[in-house]
Amino acid sequence: MIKNEKIKASEVELTGLNGEDLGIMSTKEALALAKQHKVDLVCLSLMTSPPPCKLIRAGAAIQEAQQEKKKSSKSPDKRKVKEIRLNLQMEDHDRDTKQAQAERILKKGDSVKLVIQVHGSKEGAAGKEWAEQLSKSLAEYGTKTTGIQVSGKQVVVQLDPNT
Repeated sequence: MIKNEKIKASEVELTGLNGEDLGIMSTKEALALAKQHKVDLVCLSLMTSPPPCKLIRAGAAIQEAQQEKKKSSKSPDKRKVKEIRLNLQMEDHDRDTKQAQAERILKKGDSVKLVIQVHGSKEGAAGKEWAEQLSKSLAEYGTKTTGIQVSGKQVVVQLDPNT
């Protein structure tokens, strides 16, 4: 966030304290107006010319930025999808380890994509059955967002965390 004298543009598009449009003016005039009202001049974006700036109470800019950051961190589109690869020939201990790993990821708030490697149609049915078992045992932590997809050499299912 660029504030006050750090704004290098010659002109800015200014918005007042109450959200009113004050138009385009030189940066010096905008700074003088900010000092007159004892507020900060904050640049909102450097992507346009002249850059949009706003008059904000001192300290309110920092608080606003923190609130914006907090909101964005909670949005569901920031969720990561972690892939866990499995195969039908795995030992029981390894299967349990992978299931525990999936539980941890779901508890943390990220999605899990379970990919079971299979060979041929016979293993495809067994893979689908195992994927169904896994999604049932992980139901406490996450729900299926996709159906179980069987394609050639793999069986895939995605689980999103319960909120």
